[in-house]
Amino acid sequence: MKPRILLVDDDPFTRLLIEDLLCDRAVEVKVAVNAAQARAAFRQTDFNLILLDQRLPDGNGLDLFAEIRRERPRQVALLITGFAAVRDAVRAVREGLFDYLTKPFENPEELDAVITRALELDRAYREITALRESLDARGSGPVIIGRSAAIEGLLMQVRQVAPLDTTVLVEGESGTGKELIAQLIHRSSGRSAGPMLEINCGALSEQLLESTLFGYEKGAFTGAAKSTAGYFEEADGGTLFLDEIADMSTKLQSSLLRVLQEGTFTRLGTTAQRKSDIRLICATNKALANEVAAGRFRADLYYRINVVALRIPPLRERPEDVMSLALHFLDHYNRKFGKEVGAFTPEAATALEAAHWPGNVRELQHAIERAVAVKSSGLIAAGDLGTLAPATRAAGGLHGLTPFREARDAFDREYFSRLLDATGGNISEAARLSGLARQNLYPHLKRFGLVASA
Repeated sequence: MKPRILLVDDDPFTRLLIEDLLCDRAVEVKVAVNAAQARAAFRQTDFNLILLDQRLPDGNGLDLFAEIRRERPRQVALLITGFAAVRDAVRAVREGLFDYLTKPFENPEELDAVITRALELDRAYREITALRESLDARGSGPVIIGRSAAIEGLLMQVRQVAPLDTTVLVEGESGTGKELIAQLIHRSSGRSAGPMLEINCGALSEQLLESTLFGYEKGAFTGAAKSTAGYFEEADGGTLFLDEIADMSTKLQSSLLRVLQEGTFTRLGTTAQRKSDIRLICATNKALANEVAAGRFRADLYYRINVVALRIPPLRERPEDVMSLALHFLDHYNRKFGKEVGAFTPEAATALEAAHWPGNVRELQHAIERAVAVKSSGLIAAGDLGTLAPATRAAGGLHGLTPFREARDAFDREYFSRLLDATGGNISEAARLSGLARQNLYPHLKRFGLVASA
């Protein structure tokens, strides 16, 4: 469906200029010459963008904008104003207006660029709504946000392995969502009606982890005042998720291997054998094969738990998912805090997608949470996102910005040029350092004329 634009202006010259500018776009334009006509059109049609003159024959455009915002808080609007009223326009931007344009229009390209960015913001708002409806339809289960090829491939693997009652090893950097993948596997399996118990092997001491996993009898150790079942018992019929398994001590690795081999275990303080029907999912933020090679993880246990291996890509390998995730978190924290902050200005979107995100999805989530928490209203600017992309924030204001695609291309060109410089033109080594598959790296190098011999 074509974007719908409402143009509210009583000046025929301004209307002609804007309509001429929009004639080459795939948009539908509705014209109103006063506030009354604008109100009628607004209540009949869902517009993607409203271009609103500040001085109307029957009212003030800013007052009309305030009315529109009360009825539709996420309506994207641009104000057309004279130089003398810029102060009021700036205040309106802080209150939710996307931007303002001053008459006379000296630069049609600037006008066209601002309209483009405004329509992009409307698309972002609609993505938020679609995400919310999709999540509401799915219920309260785990949700993986992303539409990149990497995430689509991962979700396909999850769908394939979930019904199979086999052990799964999930590998990925901290903050990538290993726990969510484990929950999704459980929810999609035949054990979904059973319990799913989770434990972080790196967060507990060896003794506490051992007693938590296997349980103990009264008097087994100081403080054991009563017999207590462990996770192996309590997860019977369901799933046991061992997070950060690489941090498990050598002693407990041996105990876990024995359980997997023999299918039985004993509580601490007794020799009585017990059985439990569980599915085991393990996760680690370390390359477990390297831990085996270094002698820090038992090879025989590794082979036992590495029946099906799933790798979650870091966020830097799927920048196309950043905005979907950011919009999801924006909607989540707006709901949580009872606010209507955002969405993101174009330079904020550029900063989000260009950031390295060493903390992955968790870091992105916290950045959006902070931005929503500290703002009372209005759009989220790059400066609201902490230390991300300072060069973008230094540009200042909403005017004169580099278009998003140009900024992204400049970032990509510099990154891949430096990557090739660092590896002496060796594409295989460049692929290893970047974390991209060689076949995925090559098109980027070709696009920027950087292809070198491998």
